[in-house]
Amino acid sequence: MRAAHPRSPLPMYWIAIASVGLLGVTAAGAGYYFADIGDRVRSPMHPWLRPSGYVGQPAGLLALTIFLFLWLYPLRRRFRWLAWTGTMAQWLDVHVAAALLMPLLAAVHAGWRFTGLIGLGFWSLMIVWLSGVVGRYLYTRIPRGATGLELSAEEIAADRRRLVGVIAKASRLPEAQVEALLQSDPRPCDGLGLLATLGRMVEDDLARWRAARALRRTCTTQAGTGSLSRRDLGRVLRLARREMALTQQARMLQASQRIFRFWHVVHRPFAIAALVTVVVHVGVALAMGATWFW
Repeated sequence: MRAAHPRSPLPMYWIAIASVGLLGVTAAGAGYYFADIGDRVRSPMHPWLRPSGYVGQPAGLLALTIFLFLWLYPLRRRFRWLAWTGTMAQWLDVHVAAALLMPLLAAVHAGWRFTGLIGLGFWSLMIVWLSGVVGRYLYTRIPRGATGLELSAEEIAADRRRLVGVIAKASRLPEAQVEALLQSDPRPCDGLGLLATLGRMVEDDLARWRAARALRRTCTTQAGTGSLSRRDLGRVLRLARREMALTQQARMLQASQRIFRFWHVVHRPFAIAALVTVVVHVGVALAMGATWFW
């Protein structure tokens, strides 16, 4: 099984556009958002920017829709017969992209004022959002194939050997030299605690960046390789980063799996608490008629 190929960043484009729009709303309404409650009520922007306003309410409805959509991802993971809806990797991409928009939507809906039930729901949501960012980081540290399934140690080793050969051919360097340039940290990872494991992951990220720079210098200065085009050099560096990531991930596979399981135990209760808070908030808002469509 081959490792996953880079996927399209298309969902992130839409999230970036939506984020710019929400930041624009925030900038335009800064005078309202920084005003006291009494001044807000008298502001001409109050019918638009209050939580039940013409801008605040749609932001809240979109945030609710996205939040409920995020709960489809665990269903996709649990039921294999839903494979026709897309691979786990594709689902995760959309799941992460949509979740990144949640804090801004919730903040605009709340009028950037986080008190009472709205505040409880927002900060519960923020805890889930922050833990989701950490979870995404951990997820990428476990080598997976194109379908999103974990690779075995044998598959990792085979893919790594293939990458070294491709890098050597593309860079016109001997395989032994490529191996030396991309050599990973040999320190064992067994027995590391939670924080030490996370620290080692960050160290690996920095080591991968330094090794890629060293490979770039070698490819552009060594005799016979100076004719590499910018496109070919970029391809070599991408392959090198993939090879180093596989090596580091294989070395830390058991530690990464252990910390990822721990993350699941922590993330799920906060997600459920946020769901309950949001449902209660929506129920209270509907019961009190605090909408312009109800």
